[in-house]
Amino acid sequence: MTTHPPTSPISIRLPAGLKARVQHLAAARQRSANALLVQAVAAFVEREEQREALRQECRAAHEHYLRTGLHVTQAEVKDWVSRLREDSDAALPICHI
Repeated sequence: MTTHPPTSPISIRLPAGLKARVQHLAAARQRSANALLVQAVAAFVEREEQREALRQECRAAHEHYLRTGLHVTQAEVKDWVSRLREDSDAALPICHI
């Protein structure tokens, strides 16, 4: 017996044209419109969670830079990337003020 995680209904209003497109795609894929919408929402939430995590990481890095002044220049990063092509273990550039 297969058990499914509990679900909770939600109501959304789709423009008529978009609803028709979802229904057409669902029929072509032999799946329910609900299944397609669940898949689409899950992909959207995953992508947006990753985007938010990156945004928070960037914000923390910027705040660290403002507190410490530590950085590497673009030229140092380009040089490191060039060295990576030759040696996958090339040392990271050293942060400096």
